[in-house]
Order: sequence, then C-alpha cells, then structure tokens
Amino acid sequence: MTTEKTPTAAPAANAEQTAALLAAMKGTDSVELKLTVPTDEHRATIARLPLDPVNTQPRQVFFFDTPDLALDKAGVVVRARRIQGGRGDTVVKLRPVVPAELPKELRKSPMFKVELDVLPGGIGVVSGSFKGVSDGLRIREAVSGARPISKIFSKEQRAFFRDHAPASVDLDALVPLGPTFILKATFTPAEFGRRIVAELWLYQDGSRILELSTKCLPNEAFQVAAEARVYLSEHGVTLSGEQATKTRTALEYFSKQMAAASAAAAGGDGARSARSAKPKAETEASAPAEPSMEPPAEAAPAS
Repeated sequence: MTTEKTPTAAPAANAEQTAALLAAMKGTDSVELKLTVPTDEHRATIARLPLDPVNTQPRQVFFFDTPDLALDKAGVVVRARRIQGGRGDTVVKLRPVVPAELPKELRKSPMFKVELDVLPGGIGVVSGSFKGVSDGLRIREAVSGARPISKIFSKEQRAFFRDHAPASVDLDALVPLGPTFILKATFTPAEFGRRIVAELWLYQDGSRILELSTKCLPNEAFQVAAEARVYLSEHGVTLSGEQATKTRTALEYFSKQMAAASAAAAGGDGARSARSAKPKAETEASAPAEPSMEPPAEAAPAS
C-alpha cells in the first residue's frame, strides 16, 4: 500500500482497508496517525488549536538522492535534519516493508524502527527506518561538499543503504535536495490526553504543508484514531481534505529545480555534471524572514 495519493474527500476505511491495516500492523513497533490540513485552512486551524507560535522549533531538512530520484523509485529515503541548538539527526528509510521479512538482527538494533503511517481513509504504508545521531555543523559541511555525505551516517546506516539502494548508486555520489524549512510545535490537550505534533513545511516555491500527527502502539491504533478524529472535529479541523506527503513534495520540487538548472547549463557553457549543475543548497536561506507558525496572510474561513 502507498500513501502518496488519496481522494479529495477521505472516507472512513472500508472493511477491506481495515483488514489491510490490521495485517500491516503485525510486527510494527508503532503507528503514526497523520493528517494534512488544507492550505486555505492553515491559519484558522492554528488559531483553533492550543498552539503557541513562540514555542515552535525551527528545523532544516535535506534529502539526498540522484537527480532522477533513483532512490525514491527504489523506495529508499536518505535524510539529514538540522535542529535548533546545534543538534542534528539522520535516517535511512525503506518503504514499504513487510516486518516479518526483515532480518532478526536488524530488528534487534535500538536504532531501527518499523512504523505504520496511516492517513485518513485507512490508507497506510509500513516503513523501516534506521536512525542516527549527528550535529548541525557536520550536516552543513556534508551539504556544502566539505565533508563526504557518508560521514554523517553511521556504519550500520551505510550497510542498510548498501543492502537496499540500487547497486549503481553510491552514497557519496548523491546530491543534497534542500533545504526545506520546518516549524515544529507540540501540544497535549487535556481532552485528548496524547501529544500531538504540528509541523509546517515551508517549500522554496512558496507552497506549504501543515501536518498534524500523533503516535501510539499498534494495539491502540483504532481507539486513538477515533479519539483523535473526535478531538480535531470538535476544534473545527477539516479531516476530509486532499492528503499530501511532505517527502514526495520536497523531492519532486528539488528534482525539477535540478533538471531546469541542468538544461540551462547545457544551453550555455555546455553540459555539466549533476553535482555541479544542481542548485546550491543554501543552509541559511529559504526560511521566512521572521519564522512563525502563522502562515502568510490569507482569508480565514468562518469559525
């Protein structure tokens, strides 16, 4: 199953989808319930939820892939994230996966997690993520070319990459796609009793995605989903909008940007390598002048 596209109005899961979700949950470590809020309702949604814009955490995300997104086509995601305060983390993700088919030794690693992501309408995908710890400076150096990309990933992450990436794709030959600027906020409403994460992804073309999510154990998923639906509905959050994926949106945007840069270079000084033709990853630019969980002004719907 895939979460790349859903109908504009996401109906409740039918019997077949529910059975598929139950099967997908077997062997997973956790379930993440996600909801993309329609763009024209961002401001109203933020106002209706107990979010404090002052307490948002700025982040920068870089994906690594080939210009033609060979990793994405193979179901592999390579990502690094710079976090406020000098911190950073990395992940090599494979999706979809069948938990029962993963090596037992891999499942024993505390840095490897299997998670089911579920969107409205009962559409979900199981992914296996090998996480790592880095820092903002090393990630910045890797993006600028001052440090090999492989050096910000652990030995275990590199082995996982080799096992699942196309044989012709080398980790150090990947190009950075980014940055995408993110504002993250969390809140735990008393009526719901669980932490909800709000992430506003701001893309360089001016588009944005606001995603709300919460995590739970597999055996709690249906109960938590029902409670989350009630809480969000009572606060005027639209549950039936078209769903978008943050990763796919970023990959497609930067891939098109690289293609345009390569075409321009070919028509000017001659063909260049993908790495020299790619747009420079600005580690400080691309963020709003004054970051805020409040998106650019728009006409808010009536409450």
